[in-house]
Amino acid sequence: MSVLELVDTNLTTAPAKEESASLAKAPAKEFAEAEELVDQVLKTVGNNVVLGAPLAIGKSVTFINALYQRAKTDPSINLRIETGISLEKPVGRSKLEKNFLEPFVEREFAGVPDLDYMMDLRKGAVPDNISVGEFFFKAGSFLNSPQQQKYTSTNYTHAARDLFDKGINVITQVVAKRTIDGVTTYSLCSNSDLALDMIPEVDRLKAQGRPFAVVGEVNSNMPFMENHAEIPANMFDFVLDGNLKPDHKDYALFAAPQASISPEDHMIGFYASSLLKDGGTLQVGIGSLSSALIYSTLLRHQHNDTYKQLLQDLKVEEKFPVTKTIGETGTFDEGLYGCSELMVDGFYHLYEAGILKREVFEDLTIQTLLNKKKITTDVSVSTLLALLEVNAIQKQLTEHDVNYLKRFGIFKPEVKHTDGKLVTDGQTISGDLTDKEALDMITKHCLGDKLKGGIVMHGAFFIGPRDFYEALKNMSPEDHKKFCMTSVNYVNDLYDHFLGSQQLKQAQRKHARFINSAMMATLNGAVISDALENGQVVSGVGGQYNFVAQSHQMRDSRSIITLRSCSFRKGKLESNIKFNYGHTTVPRQLRDIVVTEYGIADLRGKPDHVVYTELIKISDSRFQQQLLEQAKAAGKVAKDYTIPVEFGNNTPDAIRAKHKQYLKQDIFTPFPFGCSFTDEELQLGKVLKSLKVKTATPVGKLKSVLNALKAPKPDQHTVTLLKRIGLDNPQNLQDKITQRVLISELSGKKK
Repeated sequence: MSVLELVDTNLTTAPAKEESASLAKAPAKEFAEAEELVDQVLKTVGNNVVLGAPLAIGKSVTFINALYQRAKTDPSINLRIETGISLEKPVGRSKLEKNFLEPFVEREFAGVPDLDYMMDLRKGAVPDNISVGEFFFKAGSFLNSPQQQKYTSTNYTHAARDLFDKGINVITQVVAKRTIDGVTTYSLCSNSDLALDMIPEVDRLKAQGRPFAVVGEVNSNMPFMENHAEIPANMFDFVLDGNLKPDHKDYALFAAPQASISPEDHMIGFYASSLLKDGGTLQVGIGSLSSALIYSTLLRHQHNDTYKQLLQDLKVEEKFPVTKTIGETGTFDEGLYGCSELMVDGFYHLYEAGILKREVFEDLTIQTLLNKKKITTDVSVSTLLALLEVNAIQKQLTEHDVNYLKRFGIFKPEVKHTDGKLVTDGQTISGDLTDKEALDMITKHCLGDKLKGGIVMHGAFFIGPRDFYEALKNMSPEDHKKFCMTSVNYVNDLYDHFLGSQQLKQAQRKHARFINSAMMATLNGAVISDALENGQVVSGVGGQYNFVAQSHQMRDSRSIITLRSCSFRKGKLESNIKFNYGHTTVPRQLRDIVVTEYGIADLRGKPDHVVYTELIKISDSRFQQQLLEQAKAAGKVAKDYTIPVEFGNNTPDAIRAKHKQYLKQDIFTPFPFGCSFTDEELQLGKVLKSLKVKTATPVGKLKSVLNALKAPKPDQHTVTLLKRIGLDNPQNLQDKITQRVLISELSGKKK
C-alpha cells in the first residue's frame, strides 16, 4: 500500500485532522536548476542550515553539492551536514593501489558524481563555517581521522529523533517520479528509512511556525518503489528535477561491486543457512558474509541432495545439534519472508529462485489465520467462513465488511453493497452468510482468486550492484507490489506506531533469523561490531542492536552473529574471539548464536562455562589453548576441561582442503553472483592483498625485498600484468624494487 492508500485505512495512527491537512498542502515547487533551489531553501530557512541527508545512495548529490559550494563561497552561511554512510569511489593509498584502481574506477563508476564535502574532508579543506557529522561510517573509512570527533553513536531507530534534536531544518533525498492520469507521485526509492518517520514530524514543527524545507531530487535511474515508498507530490516543499531541461541526463547511481566470497566466508554462510526455517523470516546485512549465506540458501533449495551431502561430510548436525532444534535442511516449500533494514541484492536472488515467497499481510486477523493454516493465499469460501468464525466479518455482511473483503482480494473489486445486498455480475445477492443459497451465489459471483496486498519483502534502504538496480527497475507490476520499502522503525522495531501493531509484526515475523556480522566476540558472549577498544569508530551500531533485541522479544526468533575466526591487524594474526575486549556493541546478556567458519555456538540461556567452551570450540586452533587457559585462570571453565578432538583441527589448511574438494564440483565458487573485475584484475588484486599483509611489518617488508632479489625473469603474462599496474617500465629505484617484489609474488602464486 502507498502512503496515499494508507490515509484511507484504519492502519495509520495519525489523527484524521492531520491527514486532511497533509492532503491539502500544495504540491512541491519544482526547480530545474540547483542554484535556484539553493536560493529558495536559504530564503525559507535562513543562513543557518542544518541539513539531514539519508544513508548511502539516497543522498541528493546535485543539491547537496550546490548548497555546499554556496556555503563554501559565502562565509555568512553556516552549514551543518548530518548524515550516514557517505559513499566514496575506491582510492588507493599507495601508488601501486592507485594504478590498480584507477582504470577499474573509471569503468565501474562512470557517471557517478563525487560528494564535494567528502572530497574536501579527505584534503582537510572544509571551511570553518561548514561541518559534517555522521551516525554511521562506511566501514573503516574514518579511522585515525578528525571525523571521529563528529560521530554520533545511535541506534538506527533513533536516528530521526537525534536529527531533530540536532536542529535540522532541511531534509533532502533522491526520489523517482511518475505521472499517471495526470497525478504525479514520488517514490522514496532506496531510502524510505527515515523520511517516512520524519515528514509527519516536519509538518508538526511547521505548524508551530518553525521554518523547514523538505527537498527531493529526481533521478530517473532510481527504481520507482511502490507501496509505502510512494508518496504524494505535496510531501515535498521543493523538488529538483533536471529533466525539466532539454537534453538533461541524470547521473549514475553508486553501485557496489560484487565482493569475492572466500572459502572461510562460504563455510560461515553454509553453517548459517542450516539455521533457517521454511516458512520463516530473514534479515541479513551487506558484504561477502551475506552473499555467502544467500549462496548456501540457494544451494539448499536448488540442489538439496548436494546440500545434504555437504552437511553429512562436515558432520554439521552431529557437531552442532542446534541445527536440528531450530533449523531445517530441506527445500523452501512455504518460502521465506524478508524483513531487513537493508535490502541487499541477495533478496532478489532468493525471489527469483522461488525462496522469497512467503507473503505477509497488513491485517492481524488474516496473518494469524495464515500462520495457523486456517486459510491460504488462495481464496475460497473457506476464507469467508474462517473470517466469520473469528468475528472479523458479520453474518450479515455490512458495507464495511465488503470494503474489507475487497481490499484483500477476497471479494472482486466490482462487488458493491447496496441496501444490505451484494450487487455484481448483474446479480443481486443476499449478504447473509448463514444462508446456504446466498453463500453458493457469493462463491460463484463475488469471490476473488488470491489474497491481495501480500508482501514478501519489507526493507528500509537498499544498495547493491548495478544489475540489482536494473532488476528492481524492470520488475513487473505484480512483482513490484510484493516489495515494500518502508520506515526503518517499522522494520527494526516491534513497538513503533508507523503502521499496525506489535502483534501484527510478531505474526508476520514468525521464525525470524536476524543475521548480522561482527568484527569480534568475547568468550562471555558480548559482540564487537562498530568500534575499537580505544574508542575509534569503524562503522556504527546501525540496526544491529535493534535486531538482536527484537530476536529476544519473539520466542521463535533467533539472533545469529557471523564473524571470521581470526584476522590480520597491523601485520599480526589475531583471534577474533577474545577473552575480553574494551568495547562492546551487543552486551553479553543478549548473547544468542555465533557462527564462524569452524561452526556454530549456541549461547542463549546457557551458563557461562558452556558459553566460554562453545566459543572456544569454534575459534581457530592456533588460539584455542590460550583462550582456554585464560578462561580457566578466571574460574569460568573447569580445570580438567579439554577441547574435544573433533574441534582440534580448526585451521585454514583444513578449510582450504575441503574447499578445494568442493570447487571440483563447482560449489562455493568465489563469484557466484557475477564479477566486476577482469581476470587480470582478479590475479593482481589477490597478489596485492597478499603483499599488503606480508609487508605490514618491517620484518615482513625486509623478507619481501630479499625474496624479490631471487625473482625470475618475467614471462609475457607477467609483463602484461605489470603493464596493467604501471610497472612495466619503472623509472626510479623505488618503482624498480616494487616491480621485483611484485614479480616475486606473482611467480610464487604460479607454483
